[in-house]
Amino acid sequence: MNQLNLLTQELPEQANTTSSTTAVVEPVESTAEFSSIEGQNLAVSLLLGAIAKQRIAPAYLFAGPKGVGKSLATKCFLSQAFDIHNIINHPDVLWIEPTYLHQGQLLKESEAVADGVHWKSPSLIRIEQVREITQFLSTSALLTPKKAVVIESAEKIQLGSANALLKTLEETNTGTIILLSDHPQRLLATITSRCQPIPFQRLSSAEITIVMKRLGQEHILSNPIVRMMAAGSPGQAISHYNYLKSIPQSLLEQLATPFTSLLDALKIAKEIEAMLEFDQQLWLLSYLQHSWKHQHGDNWLSKLEEAKVALLNASPRLVWEVLLLQNS
Repeated sequence: MNQLNLLTQELPEQANTTSSTTAVVEPVESTAEFSSIEGQNLAVSLLLGAIAKQRIAPAYLFAGPKGVGKSLATKCFLSQAFDIHNIINHPDVLWIEPTYLHQGQLLKESEAVADGVHWKSPSLIRIEQVREITQFLSTSALLTPKKAVVIESAEKIQLGSANALLKTLEETNTGTIILLSDHPQRLLATITSRCQPIPFQRLSSAEITIVMKRLGQEHILSNPIVRMMAAGSPGQAISHYNYLKSIPQSLLEQLATPFTSLLDALKIAKEIEAMLEFDQQLWLLSYLQHSWKHQHGDNWLSKLEEAKVALLNASPRLVWEVLLLQNS
């Protein structure tokens, strides 16, 4: 398959073409079963062992790549260990996710995606949310033996918030706190040391195919670059595919081959700034790292990585002009 086909490969019509680029991989049914988790035998074994022995730790760290089943495993664990089969509006469950500050209010990541809102600044776990956790755990459970707090993307917690969370971890005896993290090395060592580690890993090629078939999304894996970028993560496969669907085909076609003139490079840089949101531009640079590697070799990887950093601090159009002029 040549470079143009790799970059602009026709995408199946049955795929989700909404503006959302965040994948929701885990099923939302009220009862989740560990048997539905693929490729995480060690994690499942550790959790089932704790349930069987009735030795539930006060805190857990579910650590591993994004989109490999940590959230689904959490729902299974809550179902079997706490008899919580529906986490929505359950009085003994508090599910925390990173937020954006929007018009003086905290907006959850999932809400931002649903509203089609884009931010240049990263989402965070904020001090207000840690205070909410502390307040939640200050009272006893109503319907279950203990309360449960789940913190998604725990590595996004701010330093001041992390210190407050550490105090809560040390003092709480009314519930279990489950941290989900794609990058556990970014957490304070004093926090991770108080958590029972539950490791998650990337799925094999066969395992990710099984999961995608189960989700009715196996067509996504037919794109070789999306499959490469997913790197064994069903959630990432869906996210990358949705991003690819959100990029205009005309831009992908122009980026598939070297530019023949400086004017062409300047023109496409202007179009990218006008047509794409910040997060789409950042994703496109990652996509080009994989697609251009076949055409330009590894020397372009560092240039594209530098462009990602520059995009956070400089004019997007200028960043793309500098990058694309090197390709003309």
